[in-house]
Amino acid sequence: PSTCTKHLHQALAPSTFNNRKQMVALIAIYKAPEDKAAFDEHYTNTHSPLAAKMEGMLKMEVAHVKKMLTPPTSTIAEAPHLICTMYFEDQAALDNSMRSPNSRAAAKDLMSFAGPLVSMITVNIESPKP
Repeated sequence: PSTCTKHLHQALAPSTFNNRKQMVALIAIYKAPEDKAAFDEHYTNTHSPLAAKMEGMLKMEVAHVKKMLTPPTSTIAEAPHLICTMYFEDQAALDNSMRSPNSRAAAKDLMSFAGPLVSMITVNIESPKP
């Protein structure tokens, strides 16, 4: 497994879930912008620090997509530029965070520079047994 996969499995090891509600994640998938340098500068220096302050977030990972390994499909028509995964203890923690001032500030910034480029999903996190 890749280093990223190993780190994710360590971070989300089964012991993390004992006596806890279902961990969830908010995932932002960004289409490649026309001006990647300007996008990356804003994302790194403005947006990411705002998003990192979201109340109740346990962890945030930003992945810069290197290469799409499968042919385009109706699910993903082209390689994303960037994927950000934000982890929360449970759905209630995510819901509370989304109503908080820091999350609203991050959302306002997101729409100002990447509104048409971003798709967001929420997922339940599972840790499959080996």
